Amino acid sequence: MNHDFIVVGTFSDDPLASDVAHYLGQDIEISELIAIKNFSNSEFCPRFLCDEKDMENIGQSLRDKTVIIVSSCSGELTRNARAMRTFLVARAAKDNGASRVVLVEPDLFYSAQDRGPNATPGEAARTVQDYKKFDGQPFSANLYADLLHASGVDVVLTVHNHSEAVQELFKRRFDGQFFNLTPSGLYARYLIDHEAYMTFDGRGLVLCAPDRGAVPFTEEVFQYMSEASGSLFGTPKPSLLIMDKVRSGERKVEIKAHQDSPTRLEDIADREVVVIDDMVRTGNTIVECCKRLKEARARRVVFVVTHFNSSPEVKENLDNPAIDDIITTNTIPSILNRDMQGRLRRKMLILKLERWIANVLRRDVLHSNEPQYARPYTVDISRKNPRWRSTLDLQD
Repeated sequence: MNHDFIVVGTFSDDPLASDVAHYLGQDIEISELIAIKNFSNSEFCPRFLCDEKDMENIGQSLRDKTVIIVSSCSGELTRNARAMRTFLVARAAKDNGASRVVLVEPDLFYSAQDRGPNATPGEAARTVQDYKKFDGQPFSANLYADLLHASGVDVVLTVHNHSEAVQELFKRRFDGQFFNLTPSGLYARYLIDHEAYMTFDGRGLVLCAPDRGAVPFTEEVFQYMSEASGSLFGTPKPSLLIMDKVRSGERKVEIKAHQDSPTRLEDIADREVVVIDDMVRTGNTIVECCKRLKEARARRVVFVVTHFNSSPEVKENLDNPAIDDIITTNTIPSILNRDMQGRLRRKMLILKLERWIANVLRRDVLHSNEPQYARPYTVDISRKNPRWRSTLDLQD
């Protein structure tokens, strides 16, 4: 193990923190590095464990070390409670000599609250009506960045944050030390290796953006796959389909191909279609999009999404025959709980990102010469999923 850094969590048994620590080569349990204590009055107090007999280096047990805090949404605690824990663990690290504190938070807290009632430096111009929407509210994402910085966090690493406003303010607050990991290359690799079926006439996957907001990311995945199809013999070239929502009444929305879409709906018959988005909140738009694809005679429709909020509404909506398979990640680790998946476990496959995160930490944060993991993900899949046996070699 490299003794210049340690990996800890904010919860006693956070599996994401433990796995990131493992893939970074930390051979000591997190519980042997930090004590997670709660006082009888419910206040939280972390304590980095040190040599109890050392009376010469009090407050310096972490001197010259980089402390990596992995914070996720696993367990019963709310995001509010976890945020407070992060503040205190970061402060404990700095108060005990840590030279640098790195926060790994794959689903960045408060980033959906990305606007306030006033203009902020670097922000694009907004209408008066937009400012009014937030009249009386805080700019919570900005406050969260301020509090992390004040607590001692120096570097923030997250996954697939969709808010340009949040990205800009975190870059400013942390002097450029903000890493928003985009999984476009990772998805492209998985799709090429395991989903890139060809039709009888040699046509490959259709990558579909379900709305205009998903276009930039879908185009990134498309670009990666297109480049691979030119360099890997036998890899079929993908196609790009852009869908659009058109209101045909006060509450009625029609899903159809965008007028500028390179691929038309009539071109997807008997082809595999992969619908790509960064997050799912209710699932309504995704289901309507997938229904439209099946009406156009798509052979199989796969929904790929980074942040999966396993709410009852989402599970009910996505349990629809128009969606054949779901591929997501463990940025919200509760999705690994089979009870949280419900009936969706029969068509859900999860790409676990700990190796990928470890690769980025080694290369861009720790500047280590340690080798990268060639396959940057492992797979978690229920045995109730018919594809379970075919993925056995990806599960370690």
